[in-house]
Amino acid sequence: MIVLDEQLSGRGIETAIAQWYAGTVCFINALRPGTLIKDEAIPDLLQQQNAPTFVTINETDFWLKAKLADDYCIVCANLSDSQAHHVNRLLRCLFRRPEFRNKTQRAGHIFRLSHNSALYYNHHAPTLVPLSNWRP
Repeated sequence: MIVLDEQLSGRGIETAIAQWYAGTVCFINALRPGTLIKDEAIPDLLQQQNAPTFVTINETDFWLKAKLADDYCIVCANLSDSQAHHVNRLLRCLFRRPEFRNKTQRAGHIFRLSHNSALYYNHHAPTLVPLSNWRP
């Protein structure tokens, strides 16, 4: 399951991802319909799902700040609002890497992706690790 941050709605990103991703693609507000979901509540909502990947361009509120657990993955795309349409390409590039091809491999990690670099850490080893040969 890929869960998109609400700020990505209305851009067709979910449709683009669904063309290559076989699982469910939804927005965070579908996990708790009819309520306002604050950023700090997102990790708890993700833990109620089956190893989802949460995707956001709200890097400042999640990168190096979000609670991380083995139950989910967070992908922070370092993109401006006007560049948000590139989320699909960055995410697909991450999912094609052999070490992060499935949800079990991605779970427990938080990624920061941009056009030029990709970093990650997990709660077992909080050291930042660059992804080599990053070419989205």
